[in-house]
Amino acid sequence: MMATKRLCLAIALAVTAGACATTSTEVTTWTAPQGNWTRPGHVESVREIVQRTQGDPGGGALAGALIGGLLFHGRHGPSLFGAVAGAAVGAAASQGTAEYRSYEVLVRFDDGDAGVFVFRDFTPFRPGEPVVLTPSGLMRP
Repeated sequence: MMATKRLCLAIALAVTAGACATTSTEVTTWTAPQGNWTRPGHVESVREIVQRTQGDPGGGALAGALIGGLLFHGRHGPSLFGAVAGAAVGAAASQGTAEYRSYEVLVRFDDGDAGVFVFRDFTPFRPGEPVVLTPSGLMRP
């Protein structure tokens, strides 16, 4: 009986784990060549990217109810008290939103090439602004 209870709990966790929150992120990294050099250009565009992690209280409540009902198993089956308590805890744990901003700065260099530079939380550059790429990074001339 205990093995069946554990198996049901494992299945419930696996089925409901993805229902509590959603996050999406994409990361790309560029590195500059080494040496003493500069590369002039101008900012062609700036693109703001907002990443949000949104909880799902309904999914969290369902997961909590299933887990709570199975963990607090009574003589006659899953406990109603465990299901209600688990639902409340699951819903509370999966609420809320986190938001992060980054900015992709597209630079068109004077030699015709282009590069994208990513800045977290703010952009130090505006479209049309002249810039210089150095071994230390992108900066104003």
